[in-house]
Amino acid sequence: MEITTVGIDLAKSIFQVHAVDAAGHVVVRKALRRAQVVPFFARLPRCLVGMEACGTAHHWARELMSLGHDVRLMPPAYVKPYVKRGKTDAHDAAAICEAVTRPSMRFVPVKSIEQQAALALHRTRNLLVKQRHAAGEHDPRPAC
Repeated sequence: MEITTVGIDLAKSIFQVHAVDAAGHVVVRKALRRAQVVPFFARLPRCLVGMEACGTAHHWARELMSLGHDVRLMPPAYVKPYVKRGKTDAHDAAAICEAVTRPSMRFVPVKSIEQQAALALHRTRNLLVKQRHAAGEHDPRPAC
């Protein structure tokens, strides 16, 4: 019973893991604290790991890729149809595990630290511009 595919539902402090073997039988269903994630995956043989794409998913993807795992990020809207029952972290992890194996699934490229920093800078600038316009301030540059 070697784990071949893992779905992980990310949260603030407790992450839910759902792992299956080559036959699709559930091997692991467990909750991990943030500090337990890297040691857990370090003990696993190389496998396919799926996560929903979000800000922290890129960090965890880089961490798990450094351990040799094949990590794939998916847009949350594409994972939602695979949730079979009520929305819980455990059910989300199972849906992620199933969705990552689908041949028609679209994946999000893992961003580097520099790419994430540049995107954060752009989002911050856009927010400041919106706030300035909402406050009634005008562009200080002369009109041409």
